[in-house]
Amino acid sequence: MKRHLQKELSGLKKRILSLGALVEERVRMTIRALETKDGELARQIIRSDKEIDQAEVEVEEECLKIIALHQPVAVDLRFINIVIKINNDLERVGDEAVNIAERVENMSKRLPLSFPFDFTAMAEKAEAMLKNSLDALVNQDVDLAYEVCLGDDEVDRMNRTIYDKVKAAIKKQPDRVAYLLSLMLIGRHLERIADHATNIAEEVIYMIEGKIFRHRKEELKSFDQSSE
Repeated sequence: MKRHLQKELSGLKKRILSLGALVEERVRMTIRALETKDGELARQIIRSDKEIDQAEVEVEEECLKIIALHQPVAVDLRFINIVIKINNDLERVGDEAVNIAERVENMSKRLPLSFPFDFTAMAEKAEAMLKNSLDALVNQDVDLAYEVCLGDDEVDRMNRTIYDKVKAAIKKQPDRVAYLLSLMLIGRHLERIADHATNIAEEVIYMIEGKIFRHRKEELKSFDQSSE
């Protein structure tokens, strides 16, 4: 029975990693669409959202099946619980990618607007955080997970900068409010991708160290200082 459970858990790990790879690729496509204002690529991302939704449902059903059939305890139960949470975060990242794609698709139909902010750095940071959180999961790398958590504040600052710049731009160009609001929402969606990447990293820390890391800002500061 134990051997069969471990086989099921191994299969579950492959499923969540496969979903992670799918979501990571979708985010890369979204950032490319954002950088190039490619409406057709944006529409492709929107149409493919059901693929991630279906994969998320399958992972959750597999988790529930394992719990029902094997009644796992201790480490095995903790792993399943973590997979359920990461599964939800990955699905939400997919939703945020679609949200950005919808904004890009809409913006591609309008006259371009000169805006005093480049999304490249923020998009690349959010993408890197997602990649590193998944790498930390694959490699059981707790230091990398902590680094992901450290990056969250930087993305938050970038998002606040966008918000301030959009407010200033609206005053100067009130006729382009819809376009400018789309830019502000894109910043918000990128910030949410970084938030979900941080959630995944926190679950990796819990998986490895057995402690719940959420809201432990002081411990994060200590890690930052020790890594300098």
